[in-house]
Amino acid sequence: MKTYSTWTKPSASQHMLKFFRHADPETKHISRAAEVFQKTLRVLKKKVKQRYNQELTTPAQEQLLSWKHLKLIAELSKCPPTSPATCRYTHLYKYRLISGLCNNRQNPRWGAANTALVRWLPAEYEDGESEPKGWNPERLHNGFQLPPARTVSREIMTSASKWKDDSYSQLLVDWGQYISHDITLTPQSTSTDGSDVDCLKTCENVHPCFPIKSGIRQALQRQQLNAMTSFIDASAVYGHNQKLESFLRDLPGRNGKLAVNARFKDPKGRPYLPFVTKLPSACHQDLQGERVECFSAGDNRVSEGLPLTSLHTLWLREHNRIAEALKHINGHWSPEMIYQETRKIIGALHQIITLRDYAPKIIGPESFKHYIGPYRGYDPSVDPSIANVFAAAAFRFGHATISPILCRLNESFQEDERFPHLRLHNTLFSPWRIVKEGGIEPVLRGVIGSAASAVSTDMLLADEVTERLVVLDTLKQMDLAALNLQRGRDHGLP
Repeated sequence: MKTYSTWTKPSASQHMLKFFRHADPETKHISRAAEVFQKTLRVLKKKVKQRYNQELTTPAQEQLLSWKHLKLIAELSKCPPTSPATCRYTHLYKYRLISGLCNNRQNPRWGAANTALVRWLPAEYEDGESEPKGWNPERLHNGFQLPPARTVSREIMTSASKWKDDSYSQLLVDWGQYISHDITLTPQSTSTDGSDVDCLKTCENVHPCFPIKSGIRQALQRQQLNAMTSFIDASAVYGHNQKLESFLRDLPGRNGKLAVNARFKDPKGRPYLPFVTKLPSACHQDLQGERVECFSAGDNRVSEGLPLTSLHTLWLREHNRIAEALKHINGHWSPEMIYQETRKIIGALHQIITLRDYAPKIIGPESFKHYIGPYRGYDPSVDPSIANVFAAAAFRFGHATISPILCRLNESFQEDERFPHLRLHNTLFSPWRIVKEGGIEPVLRGVIGSAASAVSTDMLLADEVTERLVVLDTLKQMDLAALNLQRGRDHGLP
């Protein structure tokens, strides 16, 4: 369950966060079923307390509820089956399913979209089941009350200045964000009664709002879904379900290509990503010109920042370039085969860039050699599902490397006089700057030609992301560090 509300008055920026963490119908169905399951357990707990005048703790629930009972409650809650999916062998079986199912034919759901993030340690909730740390403000942890996430951010995390690390370019940071979106997405939950509680208008801890101010026990504890596949498979380009995949494809063209924007092209006639279908979208607008809606891609966070949008655009163009080349070489191929073979190549490129160029620079070449090393073939015994602690904590280290300035450079890799550098908060959810300010090239040259922000214990997150994050036409801002802390508590991270 995940919604955030930091202030008593709702802000457009909070609406923006909700918009870009909106769950697709399948994810929403699973989320609601899980909430019915959790509510049923709470009702049982209450009934036992009323009848026996005894508080039912999690160990007692384990004794009260057998696996048979849990399975029955799950079925009545309309939770999706956890039994192995059926993997059908067709002429397309050699290609990845868009959902990630059947990557492992012995355990078809491992790593698939809309499955739970895995736990390396049991979750730590205040009630043992679902209440995040800090849900009950008076509860002590190690003898102390938990400080508000915002207080921790302001006193420990925020840095007014950042210095550069000349060893790495800003592209390293932006690729990290891009690839994290390829493998993780925990959408916002709905309320337990099936309607959205307005978390913008409450400062109370009421499901599913948590405002900022294995064994049976695992089955009883609230888990979080990963809406994306856990594989580096370019699902950020192609989507993670058939409906989204079909929308992103140029099916009428029968050419194996992806759909492109019907309204705008860059200064050299190259395509942009298509717009979202739900209009008007929530993205910022150029008040002096025509509307430019949020872009659409395999991941709905595509418009969060200009470098992210630029990378998505680059992969769209690369898919269509490769598809055109394959069609020319193999004129007998069907549109479906052209599409699938191109998708296979694009997925491989994502893996190569991540494992050859990105990961060794993050954990160091020696650690990479020791813990990962060369590819030794497919191992069906390994569960590839993303760990909760990785998605909600470890991989968020990259937030400390975010630069407060987005550089835009001309063809000589100097500051572009027409399109000068921008403060980060002026680039968020602003796809109009891509369309109307020179395309993706000034941005890509900027991230390649500028150094990444260095990380040190006394300079963690730039105040651009702790004081000015996701700003619309409002005085209210969000705090990325506080959101990260609150997310960790919400996920029950030990």
